[in-house]
Amino acid sequence: MLFSLLEYIERLYHPPGFGVVRFLTFRAAAAAVTALVIAFWIGPKVIRILRKHQIGEAAKLEAPKTHLTKAGTPTMGGLIVLASVLIPTLLWGNLTNVYVLLILFVTAALGAVGFLDDYLKVVKKKPKGLIGRYKLVGQVTVGLVVGSVIYFFPHWVDPDLWHLNSSTTVPFFKNLEFDFGRLYIPMVVFIIAATSNAVNLTDGLDGLAIGTVGIVALTLAVISYISGNAVLSGYLTIPFLRGNGELAVFCAALVGASLGFLWFNAYPAQVFMGDTGSLALGGAIGALCVLIKKELLLPTLGGVFLAETVSVILQRLYFKYTRRRYGEGRRIFKMAPLHHHFELLGWPEPKIVTRFYIAAILLMIVSLATFKVR
Repeated sequence: MLFSLLEYIERLYHPPGFGVVRFLTFRAAAAAVTALVIAFWIGPKVIRILRKHQIGEAAKLEAPKTHLTKAGTPTMGGLIVLASVLIPTLLWGNLTNVYVLLILFVTAALGAVGFLDDYLKVVKKKPKGLIGRYKLVGQVTVGLVVGSVIYFFPHWVDPDLWHLNSSTTVPFFKNLEFDFGRLYIPMVVFIIAATSNAVNLTDGLDGLAIGTVGIVALTLAVISYISGNAVLSGYLTIPFLRGNGELAVFCAALVGASLGFLWFNAYPAQVFMGDTGSLALGGAIGALCVLIKKELLLPTLGGVFLAETVSVILQRLYFKYTRRRYGEGRRIFKMAPLHHHFELLGWPEPKIVTRFYIAAILLMIVSLATFKVR
């Protein structure tokens, strides 16, 4: 593990505690570059293998007709993302840090759930893939593990965390914390499952989900870095979470992996990430917000994912309501999720993706501004 070697060199040439910030910054940057290189290196190879074995996206009848031309595009490209995130984190991250172990667990476990779903759909030709309730069982199990470790064993994560194990900070308010109490574990389960599914819903246009994930990951890298720094967290009056800065290494790897995969996933896409990538990345974002105690910031930071999810929920509820009341179902949007609505309005796919990126960047700025506007 490169972390151990670098830590030994750091301690050999510098007094204890000297250069810790610089050491973390170097490893985060190295993780991002390593992730980018891995994505560029294995991307063509994975795409070639997927094409060889005819592991391609099936035509989606419920999507706009323009998507019929995408049938046959290799899917399960999430394997590229997972390798590009997990390997750099294993190389540059501190594997004795419980924050790092938890986020690796979430990403790998939900990646496995997504892989099974894609395998059943594409290889075994089962139209619905993994049955929804079984997929939910996997997401809930992951959430239970993360929530239970933080709630029942906070000293494993941070010896100073015992009084914050079920609390979170409130955006825009200084020195204000909200305690979930006994609802903390259900809250963690809900966040991880909901965010995992939200990114999955967003993954409907070339480059949309992975680009947005990269923007969110960059924001979380900054926040985790601040939370793990005693000076910066004290200046911004947010809880200091010892060791939390290590999550910046994972977030940086996620940014690099997102850029690398976007190279192949940008319009017109050479490969789709499939559930293998979307479930894992969505769950990782939710878990990161839990681990850095910014759960209530998620609706702002992940506003694009929230809008996509809400559009689906509203569409279904309104359709059922109008069908029961008027005898025929009516729709709020031309099609849900929201990006399909804009497609049917005549917006070109690249324009929709670009504008969603702009929205994600604006939400990133607002999220970071909450640390100062308090």
